Amino acid sequence: MSAPAPAVAGIGYVSLSAGEARRLFDPAGSLMPAGSWSAFAASWDDLRPDAYMADGGRYRLRRHAILRAAPGEPAVRAPHGPHFQATRHNALNGGIDRWFEPVADEVWSGPVLRTLVEGARGVFDRLSPETAWHVEIHQFRIEARTEEAGKPTPEGMHSDGVDFVMVMMVGRENVAGGVTGIEIDGREAASFTLSEPMDAVLLDDNRVKHGVTPIHPIDPARPGHRDVLVVTFRRS
Repeated sequence: MSAPAPAVAGIGYVSLSAGEARRLFDPAGSLMPAGSWSAFAASWDDLRPDAYMADGGRYRLRRHAILRAAPGEPAVRAPHGPHFQATRHNALNGGIDRWFEPVADEVWSGPVLRTLVEGARGVFDRLSPETAWHVEIHQFRIEARTEEAGKPTPEGMHSDGVDFVMVMMVGRENVAGGVTGIEIDGREAASFTLSEPMDAVLLDDNRVKHGVTPIHPIDPARPGHRDVLVVTFRRS
């Protein structure tokens, strides 16, 4: 594993296997106790439909939360508010306030999400010291059916309009596809599949665009889904 902060500073992103991510976020193995990941992942079964899909798709469910992180202080939850992206970052669904159901209190207060947020923040603090961060948490489930492919990034290759992003795999069930692409200066720089729980990518959103190919059910008789956590950091 490349050291995450120098890699993001150098080439604009770093991809982490599940083992590398666990060693980065919980090196002593004490912050995410046994069983805590299973409970965290199970919360994806309680997401709500995204009602803002301009393509008419019914394949995306999500929850959302906003945090404030002052320098030297733990991140704290802010009042619930909308998610907004300019149309230059999201031509499909941008330009409006989008209100999603909030991340459940027990998910935010549990050990896993706090550990992941603070761990990612530690990487990005090295790149932008003494920064006050506006942090947004997104729980996504993309569903795939025989009659409708799931599109993890229906807006295509994009940036999110923030400073830094962490995308972490939570789980995949009965799906093929979902290949992550990285584009730098208009050229494809890498492609890989986040396949195991805790596989992750951290990236500089000002320099790197990212996207994910559609997913399809492996067994057409059963639905499939792809669950990810996305945490964005914007200087406030």
